[in-house]
Amino acid sequence: MILLQSEPEEIDEAEDEAALDLRREQPLVPAASIAGRALVTVVAIMTFLASLTAGTAILIAHSAADWRGAVAREMTIQVMPGPGRDIEADTTQAVAAARAVPGIADAYAYSKAQSEALLQPWLGTGLDLSELPVPRLIVLKLARGTAPDLDALRKAVTDKVPNAVIDDHRLWLERLSVMSGTVAAIAMLIFALVMIAMALAIGFATRGAMAGNREIIEVLHLVGAADSYISRQFQSHFFRLGLRGGIIGGGAAILFFLLAAGFSVLIHATAGGDQIDAMFGGFALSLTGYGVIVLIACAMGFVTGIVSRIIVFRHLRGLM
Repeated sequence: MILLQSEPEEIDEAEDEAALDLRREQPLVPAASIAGRALVTVVAIMTFLASLTAGTAILIAHSAADWRGAVAREMTIQVMPGPGRDIEADTTQAVAAARAVPGIADAYAYSKAQSEALLQPWLGTGLDLSELPVPRLIVLKLARGTAPDLDALRKAVTDKVPNAVIDDHRLWLERLSVMSGTVAAIAMLIFALVMIAMALAIGFATRGAMAGNREIIEVLHLVGAADSYISRQFQSHFFRLGLRGGIIGGGAAILFFLLAAGFSVLIHATAGGDQIDAMFGGFALSLTGYGVIVLIACAMGFVTGIVSRIIVFRHLRGLM
C-alpha cells in the first residue's frame, strides 16, 4: 500500500519539474508576434531609405570629386570670331602663346567640326552652322604641382589675339563645392530623420511588448529579478528583429544599386544616359559604398536593441 501511494506522488513531482523546465525555456518576450513582424517591416524600410540616401550621397560625392579634379587641371580659351579677322590664324596664335606660358603643360584647339558638335545637344543635328559666329575652343592642360600666372597668361594671349576670352573655371569649382556640400548636408538630414522615425517605432513596439507581458514583468520585479536581466531579455529580442529588418533593407538597397548600374550600362549611349553618367558616375558604387550599406544594416540591429533596453530599464526604475 505504501508503494502504491508513493508512485502517484513521484509522478506528480516529475510533471511539476518538467513543467518548470518548460516554463524556464520559454522567453519573456514572444519570439513571433504581429507587432514583431510589423517592426521588422518598418526597420527594413528605414534601412532601405537610409542606405539609398547614403549610397546616392557617396555616388554624387565621388562624381563631384572627379569633376573638381578634371576642372582644376584644365582651363579654356574661347577665340571669338570678329569682323576682318581670320579665326583659324587667331586660334593658332592663341595656342602658341598659351604654350609659352610657364605652368601650361599642353594646349590644343577644337576643330571647326568639333566646335559645332558641342552645340548639337541644344540646336540638334543636320543644321548648317557655317554662317553662325561659332567660337573656337582651346583647352589648356595645367602642369602638376605648379599654378600658372593667370595675369601673365591673359596678357600673353590677348596681346596676340584681342578677341580671346580666358576662363579659369574658378566659378565652376566654387559651385561644385557648394553642390557637394549641400548634397552631403541633405543626406545627413534625411539619415537623422530616418533614425528618429525608427527610434519612435522601436519605442512603440517595446511599450507594446511590455504591455502584453506586464504581469510577468511586475512579478519578476517584485520577487527580486534584476532590472538588467529583464531589460536584457527585451534587448536580445529586439536586436534579432532589428538585425533581420536591417539585413532585408540593406540587401534590397544593394540589389537596387546593382540593378541601377546594369540599367545605366544599357542606356549609356543615349542622351539621358550621358546625363545620368555625369551626375552619378553610372551608379557604379564602390566597395566602400557597399560596405557602408552593410554597416548601416548591422547598426540597425544594435540601435534597435539598445533603444528597447533603455526604454525597459527606465520603466523598471519607475516601478521602484
